[in-house]
Formats: sequence, structure tokens, C-alpha cells
Amino acid sequence: MGMFDFLKGNGGEGESTLALSSPVNGKVIAIEEVQDPVFSQKMMGDGFGIEPSDGDIYAPGSGKVVSVFPTQHAVGLLLDNGVEVLVHIGIDTVELEGAPFDTLVKEGDKVTPDTKISTVNLEEVAAAGKESTVIIVFSNMEQVEKFDLTTTGETTKGTEIGTITAK
Repeated sequence: MGMFDFLKGNGGEGESTLALSSPVNGKVIAIEEVQDPVFSQKMMGDGFGIEPSDGDIYAPGSGKVVSVFPTQHAVGLLLDNGVEVLVHIGIDTVELEGAPFDTLVKEGDKVTPDTKISTVNLEEVAAAGKESTVIIVFSNMEQVEKFDLTTTGETTKGTEIGTITAK
């Protein structure tokens, strides 16, 4: 196996393919089912959603934090394979100006699926009339070779639900 083969990865092994895990306890859904056309029509990129059963949000894969939104409703991660991930908590929750959210990481922090990145008060989100769907979007699709969502339905935080392969 030459160096070139190693860089490409083979049979799902190597640096280019990473496991994705559910970032929160709840029900994993296809991105097309997310109740927001910006996400469901993949304008922001491919991904998936989770209807959370609690407010503890973890990283969906290993990487580092590249952006924390002042409104605390979203965290941007760069996965170890170079794919950018936006962890977006709820729909139209930017309007809540951070109130129900507590971001627990800062830019530059290393994360794994065991890293709690944020907490959200689901009751406050509901009281504000917003959906609490946690949306995972790959925001640099030009770097993505393949995304496989292999598990949907009720899952627990940290359960492997698919893979993301970088070009």
C-alpha cells in the first residue's frame, strides 16, 4: 500500500471516514424531516436531526471547536477528517438570544463524543413556541465524499448513527 492509498483511506478505515454519534438522547430523523426548509432542503448542507428528550448536547464526533455563536444556539466544529459540522439547537432559536442555552466549550477546544458542548432548557424553548430539534449539518459539503445515516429512531447519546467520509 503506497502513501497515496493511505491518504485516500480504504474500506472505511483511516483518517477520512469518521463515525458519527447521536449528540443527544432522543429520536434521530432524516434531515428532510426537519421542520425548517433551510435545513430540510439542504441549503446549509446535508446532515440529520434529533428530537431531543433532554437538554444535554454532546459533540457528534471527534474534532475541535471553531465557532461559538454569541446567541449560544449553535456551535461549529471541525472534525478530525476536515469536515465542518454545525450543531444547531432548535429552529429559529437565534431569536431567543441565548436565554435557554449554556455553551460549555470555547473556540479551540478539542472535543470527542464524550464532550458535553452545550445544555438547553427544552421547557423554555417550548414555552417560546420553538421546535427544539437538534440539527447536525455538514457546512463544507465540497469536502464531503459520502454521508451515511445508518440509524434513525430512538437512540441514546453516543450511539453510532452513521459515518462521514471526507474527500
